Amino acid sequence: MDIFKRLLNLAKPHTTLFIISVFCGLLVGGLQSSLAYLVKNVMDDIFVAKNMTMLKLLPLAVILIFLAKGVCSYAQVILMSFIGQRVIADLRYRLYEQMQKQSLAFFSRNSTGVLMSRITNDVHSIQGAVSDAVTNLIKEPFTLIFLVGVIFYRDWQLAIIAMLVFPLTVYPIAKFGRKMRKVATRNQETMGNLNTILQETISGARIVKAFCMETRENQRFAKVNEKLMRLAQKTVSISAMSSPFMEFLGGLGIASVVLYGGYRVIQGHSTPGTFFSFLTAVIMLYQPIKHLTNINNTIQKGIAGAQRVFEIIDLDPEIVDRSDAVELVNIQDKIEFKNVSFSYDETPILRNINLTVSAGEVIAFVGMSGGGKTTLVNLIPRFYDVTSGQILIDGHDIRDVTLLSLRSQIGIVTQQTILFNDTVRNNIAYGSHDCSEEDIIAAARAANAHDFIVNLPEGYETVIGELGTKLSGGERQRISIARALLKNAPILILDEATSALDTEAEREVQEALERLMKGRTTFVIAHRLSTIRNADRIVVLVKGEIVEEGSHETLLAGKGEYYKLHQLQFKDDKVEEGVREK
Repeated sequence: MDIFKRLLNLAKPHTTLFIISVFCGLLVGGLQSSLAYLVKNVMDDIFVAKNMTMLKLLPLAVILIFLAKGVCSYAQVILMSFIGQRVIADLRYRLYEQMQKQSLAFFSRNSTGVLMSRITNDVHSIQGAVSDAVTNLIKEPFTLIFLVGVIFYRDWQLAIIAMLVFPLTVYPIAKFGRKMRKVATRNQETMGNLNTILQETISGARIVKAFCMETRENQRFAKVNEKLMRLAQKTVSISAMSSPFMEFLGGLGIASVVLYGGYRVIQGHSTPGTFFSFLTAVIMLYQPIKHLTNINNTIQKGIAGAQRVFEIIDLDPEIVDRSDAVELVNIQDKIEFKNVSFSYDETPILRNINLTVSAGEVIAFVGMSGGGKTTLVNLIPRFYDVTSGQILIDGHDIRDVTLLSLRSQIGIVTQQTILFNDTVRNNIAYGSHDCSEEDIIAAARAANAHDFIVNLPEGYETVIGELGTKLSGGERQRISIARALLKNAPILILDEATSALDTEAEREVQEALERLMKGRTTFVIAHRLSTIRNADRIVVLVKGEIVEEGSHETLLAGKGEYYKLHQLQFKDDKVEEGVREK
């Protein structure tokens, strides 16, 4: 129940509304019980004593009770719904905010679909526990207490017989609750897997169709979908089983009351009014008990979702500012890698990297795939932290400066261009809050993007679709470059920014990149060696280690790893040229 207590603690800012809601629940319970109390007067005064005054007063009293009960019940539901919705909205935001704080390693370990499921399905399951369940947890116990008071007031001996059944309900309620939580947890995990399949197949629809894998993906979806259906049915089965069981126990109690109570009336020890008032209270008593059983099931489902949500909320970000972190401003000097090593899940990726990069220098990293090039540049903005060693900027260990000030000094253009389903203008201005219209257009011109942008249906106001799907690869890349130009950061990272483009698009993008690189300390990862011939220095990485560094001409003359890469690529280019000529 610690999880449920945490959920309730989220409602503390709304204590006043909660108290009003509790008071309304108290009134609902009292008014509900008063109906059972009045049954004695109806039976004895109207039907037995034939009292005309009571015939006029009692129906009016019943009408007023139902009216007051309806108003209080409505007020309680509205208040608790507001509190519940507010708590859920806050919880959803905290979960999303916590995800944004995590390092890239977190997103590597958790699929997009599973994370989406945490924010949608898991939080939704909590909503019932926070609003509906809490509403009933306030109202039903009060109703229960008042009704118990009525039956003991009417006939304490008969009340003891009726109450003997209640202890029998404790064990099944607990057992049904444990089963419900277990099934609900499996249900939410399966829903996360289903979301993962949806995200992968929808975003990768082109690949699915290209490889004729529709049938296989349908089968994969059907398998998880079938499992989800079975779990949902099991949830319904547990919930449906608890209600008849409680009704059966209630029937035992009522039968006992009728047997013993009827005997007392026949013997003259009680009046029909007292008995029927008592019986009415007992019958009404089992309704809140049944509701509380269902509430327990709802709470268990909510707790199962809350456990998954709090797993992330309680997760400490791997990369955070130190308490004494300082601002990094006006970068003017060098960037140093000192004995840098990095391992991912205990797998060594980089080993003992030592490198000094002067301000304004263009340095390129080359090597076979898996050599650690991208990992190395990802350490600079602290997407990951070094396992050992240091990265220094102007003599500051990057772990000693604030993340905001560090990342504001770095512009990034990658092969996988990430754009948002927004206007061209907002994509270019992303991260540059105070830029003017002229700044955006100037950045677009410098990125060779202005001409194609103005020819779009709505120019800079054109919405470009999810991940920029309405644009070509070269157009997306030029918008990404314009975004980096507008940021105007002194450090630039280019991660295979032209490798996925055709020759014409590459030429346009390369011109834009050259403008972008001017006056900036630039780290370039390149697949095509022809694009880095003019780099100030080329560093060759093999299995996470620097094996060579120097200019293009120096490395070719050395006939080492770079020379081998160059010859291999030169040979491939010749073969490609021959194919085109034929």
